[in-house]
Amino acid sequence: MARRNVVIMGAAGRDFHNFNCLFRDDASARVVAFTATQIPNIDGRRYPPELAGSLYPEGIPILPEGDLERLIREHDVDEVWFSYSDVPHSYVMEVGSRVIGWGAHFGVCSARHTMLPSSKPVVAVTAVRTGVGKSQTTRYLARILKKLGKKTVAIRHPMPYGDLTKQVSQRFATYDDLDRHECTIEEREEYEPHIDNGFVVYAGVDYEKILRRAEQEADVILWDGGNNDTAFIRPDLQLTLVDPHRPGHELSYFPGHTNFLTAQLLVVNKVNTAEAAGVEQVLESCRRHNPSARVIQCASAVTLDQPELVRGKRALVIEDGPTLTHGGMTYGAGWVAAKDAGAAEIVDPVPYAVGSLRDVYESYPNSRKILPAMGYGDAQVRELEATINAAAADVVVEGTPIDLSRILSVNKPIANVSYELEEMEPGVIEEMVRAAVG
Repeated sequence: MARRNVVIMGAAGRDFHNFNCLFRDDASARVVAFTATQIPNIDGRRYPPELAGSLYPEGIPILPEGDLERLIREHDVDEVWFSYSDVPHSYVMEVGSRVIGWGAHFGVCSARHTMLPSSKPVVAVTAVRTGVGKSQTTRYLARILKKLGKKTVAIRHPMPYGDLTKQVSQRFATYDDLDRHECTIEEREEYEPHIDNGFVVYAGVDYEKILRRAEQEADVILWDGGNNDTAFIRPDLQLTLVDPHRPGHELSYFPGHTNFLTAQLLVVNKVNTAEAAGVEQVLESCRRHNPSARVIQCASAVTLDQPELVRGKRALVIEDGPTLTHGGMTYGAGWVAAKDAGAAEIVDPVPYAVGSLRDVYESYPNSRKILPAMGYGDAQVRELEATINAAAADVVVEGTPIDLSRILSVNKPIANVSYELEEMEPGVIEEMVRAAVG
């Protein structure tokens, strides 16, 4: 029987997981390529044979998404599977219409069929969009589980932007682990908070191997989602963060809408900084579209460690990169903290942007008043550092989840922002966690 020719569209994460779950051992299919987008410098690599399996002794090329039409025509592609996250529904079908017109089938993979079963209870944190507060919610849950006496191991959504053969299954328990694995800023933003709270976090490429390793040292698995992707591990309790700053997005973004419909607990976050109309709109969406879910409201409490450095000063605000890029936000916790502290001016970073950061502002004009903490590799880290040092500012307000001074050398004082989840109705999350994990 002739093998079906397949292309998997991705962004170095969900695409690899879908391949591992659905195609790696399927002798009836031949994956001719992955395509890549969203993340800089992740194309031009190969999914290595060590990960691709015996059907792919030479591995699988990873090519720019712009090559998709050529790939379909040159390889007589039968199927294209869309496998990345945080995009509008309209964009998914726009791509699908092109693929269908070029002669291939177009599809998306089932969330259920790409969820791995675990021998341990699983609590999953997902979201309707990037930047709604998954990290602070994961930290909040970890503290609850610690209080319950459960040894908790976090498994983080993949960010394998380096040598894939070295990132099959990674364990992070110390800052030395971050250095040893040559983590990007984006990876550090997700791993450091777990380490700060005394928890082990796993990530990588092969989540079957990752899960089995994590189960050996955990009472409970805490799935720490990325973007607005669905969980890779079948949850006993799924929390989905809903964003009143972007009302309506819970119904119009892929695959966050799936998370919205499948959650047992919907957390409407950041109600302390959102417009009342936005809060009411998403609450009505919750009631109408997932009536079986419990719905709670939470605040995101923002704290600045040295407000005296900011008051009356020119502040350069740095925020989490993905929140401002494909997350589409125009500001984050750093901007809120700088305003609350009485900054005389929020400095426009665009005139000082160096190298690839200029391209970021071209691609994501929504972020032009804030500096995204882009750091996908050493070169971009150095460009970020140079941009900060060139900016005509008195102080840096850092709204990322990490301490950038560990990896950057800058010529300005840094005021760090922290943000924590606060339940408006305390105790609901713990009640549901207790019921899920026993």
